[in-house]
Amino acid sequence: MNDDVFLVVGLGNPGPSYASTRHNVGYLVTDLLAERVGGAWKSHKSGRAQVIEARMGGIPGSRVVLGRARSYMNESGGPVSTLLSFYKIEPDHLIVVYDEIDLPYGSLRVRFDGGDNGHNGLKSIRRSIGTGDYYRVRFGVGRPRGRQDMADYVLSGFSSAERKDLGFHVDRCADAVESLVERGLEPTQNLYNS
Repeated sequence: MNDDVFLVVGLGNPGPSYASTRHNVGYLVTDLLAERVGGAWKSHKSGRAQVIEARMGGIPGSRVVLGRARSYMNESGGPVSTLLSFYKIEPDHLIVVYDEIDLPYGSLRVRFDGGDNGHNGLKSIRRSIGTGDYYRVRFGVGRPRGRQDMADYVLSGFSSAERKDLGFHVDRCADAVESLVERGLEPTQNLYNS
């Protein structure tokens, strides 16, 4: 068991048609973290995920594995379970970054454990690893106005107004992940829970 290694998973859907959708903020955040650690995504030998093994936070830095499933959001659990097993990481060292419709656009919440709140990626992870006891970094995408179907909303792109400061919010979310790895939960919540 690697008590000193964190697995940081960004949830999203693979492929260019989903790249700039609200449901893919987890990918956006892990892409920025990959850039910060100077890593390039590589296929995991299982073929079910892409990974980067790195150190986060300077020298010597905390050991992390950045991961993202190569499956669709509602099938994220299998790849996450595979990565936890392969790297011998317990769920209490798993950090999942994902979109949250019940938070206003751009707001963040960091917590440990919790329910699935209808999020198909979280449901899949709970089914596969048998627990909800892991860290969550929730990136607020808000709710649709009017009667727009929720699935259509999260699978649509950000509005032009949202895109103006999307980079700032993604950057702040990546900072929160780094803080969680380096400082722990309570200091990170104090800094980033908006």
